[in-house]
Amino acid sequence: MMVSITGIPGTGKTAVSSLLKEKGYSVTAQNDTIEKYILERDEERDAIVIDEDLWAEEFPVFDGIVEGHITHLLPSDRVIVLRCRPDVLEDRLRKRGYSAAKVKENVLAEALDTILIETVECHSDDEILELDTTSAAVEETAAQIDDFIKGLTPAHFGDTDWSEFLGGDL
Repeated sequence: MMVSITGIPGTGKTAVSSLLKEKGYSVTAQNDTIEKYILERDEERDAIVIDEDLWAEEFPVFDGIVEGHITHLLPSDRVIVLRCRPDVLEDRLRKRGYSAAKVKENVLAEALDTILIETVECHSDDEILELDTTSAAVEETAAQIDDFIKGLTPAHFGDTDWSEFLGGDL
């Protein structure tokens, strides 16, 4: 079974995936799989542009977890979308040293539900679990994901609403 853990940078994908790896899951990082799909390096945005469609099309069948902010584009059996309240996310990204423009871009994408919307467009409702990591312990989030993978927790998404953050200075 291939499982994607996705979300905006700073939502906890890598931390949660590390704990799940300790539990025995095979885990691979999206960034370790994209090199040959890079189309350009956008220095202005401090980002890389990849051929997402070709990457997803050629991604090898993987029994385990793939973590990264575009892994929801893969033909996964389960997809977990990690979310974080935009003001908290902004603080996390600033602490990582992201530029003001990159922080703004990611916070706005989170407030607009960008990754959740793309996930719903690519997967059936029974394959998606949305989790708010704003104040959740990494261990708690990992346990919820483990239960979802094992079929002990039903798919669930759509209750997270960050629209109140869209009226500010995003």
